[in-house]
Amino acid sequence: MIKVVTRALDLTCIVPGLNKNPSKELEGMSADLEKACHWCISKIASNACFVFGLFAFLALPLSMAFTGVKFLEDCPIQPLIPLYLLIGGVVGSLKVSLLLYDSTRMRQLLSKSVMIADDDDDDYPWRVNAHKYYIHVILSFFLFIWFILGNYWVFSVFMPNFIPPFHQPQDYCDKTLYIFATGVLILSHIVLFLVICCSSCIYWFSRQRYTDEED
Repeated sequence: MIKVVTRALDLTCIVPGLNKNPSKELEGMSADLEKACHWCISKIASNACFVFGLFAFLALPLSMAFTGVKFLEDCPIQPLIPLYLLIGGVVGSLKVSLLLYDSTRMRQLLSKSVMIADDDDDDYPWRVNAHKYYIHVILSFFLFIWFILGNYWVFSVFMPNFIPPFHQPQDYCDKTLYIFATGVLILSHIVLFLVICCSSCIYWFSRQRYTDEED
């Protein structure tokens, strides 16, 4: 779930299509469009409501981890379901915490009226250093793959027995655990759709801003 909330913050923009101009001019256009994308992202990520939203959203991965630990042995029909919640919750909490740190740092930069310079790496707070940028990418990739696996593990045993059957006492899954995992996945699909829409809007507004600056 968490994997979906913050994909817009890992966005890297490129200029689609071909260009007949020399390569240097194409690189300059791509850099300007990238800067416009990062300008839009920085405005969103540095917003106080966005930061407070991340703080509230942090409750989800923490509750996932807690639920996974509490019911770790209570789903013998598919023991990977509580493991999915546990690992997804821990990694998701790390991801959201890093995003909170980046958002806070971006607010500090903007509050100090840091001016954007063409060759200044501080123009892009999400990529302050390569190591941190790749950590974000790796965490996002892992959470996305983990999300796909979670869908398979949860829905492959859709609506299992919530009470151990007499003839097959291992053929059940705790009701609270299963319903929580299903709710997390359904919410994840909704958020994934919203993130894709928001990412498209960010790219569109960035192109509009780039076009206006060119004019």
